[in-house]
Amino acid sequence: MGTIPAAIIGLGRIASLLEDDPLREKPCTHAGALVASGRCAITGGMDREADRRRSFSRRWNTPAFDDARAMVRAVKPQILVIASDPESHTRYVRLAVRESVPVVICEKPLAHNLLSARRIVRLERSGKSRVVVNHERRFSRDYRLVRDAVMREQFGELLSVRGILYFGKTARHDQVLLHDGTHLIDAIHYVCDDRIGVTRRVGNVRSSDSTVYVHGTLKGRSIPVVLEVGAGRDFLHLETELTFSAGRIRVGNGIFSWERSEKSPYYTGYRSLAPQPRIVPSPTGYFSGMVQEAIRLVDDPRGRSRSSAADAWEALRVVDRACGGMSSLVLR
Repeated sequence: MGTIPAAIIGLGRIASLLEDDPLREKPCTHAGALVASGRCAITGGMDREADRRRSFSRRWNTPAFDDARAMVRAVKPQILVIASDPESHTRYVRLAVRESVPVVICEKPLAHNLLSARRIVRLERSGKSRVVVNHERRFSRDYRLVRDAVMREQFGELLSVRGILYFGKTARHDQVLLHDGTHLIDAIHYVCDDRIGVTRRVGNVRSSDSTVYVHGTLKGRSIPVVLEVGAGRDFLHLETELTFSAGRIRVGNGIFSWERSEKSPYYTGYRSLAPQPRIVPSPTGYFSGMVQEAIRLVDDPRGRSRSSAADAWEALRVVDRACGGMSSLVLR
């Protein structure tokens, strides 16, 4: 139960800089969550950009490197955070395996294409390093409550799932699916304890106009799923809507709505949805929970990740099918 040395590759927004956002629940970065855990000490950071290295080193009082292998060999982390661009994830997971780093935290998307993601899954299966992918909703208290309600059939049988993702006016649909769509897809996989099988797509996924709809089913239950990805909206929106035989749950960014079927106050002989008082857990612990998962795996060498590379590969598989193959994606 001693101090766990941790190091970070890629010292940008999600690694450190977003901790300055006054509106986000804290901690909201890898560095912030590592320090807040009380168990981890940041022993090094690595980035190609000198300004980022200097800023990170000052803020977290730790050495910064311009070479990942040199950092890992110098500070010998037990947790290695990979917060660099997706194209580099395979290379750095391989480095962690070669240098016997017990636990890797990897940013989403797991990789920039399905082939690279498969390579990371194979590295994970070697057993030399366990991977925790930052699909943070798996560790967020509000999503955990929703999963529990689905598993216990609190509102009856699950009948349909709808995911909605808008990411501003001009973002291309395939880019949104690859980056933030993996959050939405993995959240659906998590709360439903199932996987989406894509059946068809409506709309041009490589456009930044209008809306794309991805249709599918949950494989284990044959329940219909629709993913709606839209552009042209001057706002950000991520939501999962689950309808049941006797209710509905909506959960997402700033959304936590539970409704139950009750005798209608509007129509004689009918039933309507009535709001059920629910308070969003505060804090949700979405980032803290992810780091606690990594700590658990350090303490338990036989433990299995609850947000594994294999889980993240399943989300990318849906993106790949929705986009007709990710090999033509151009990362931005």
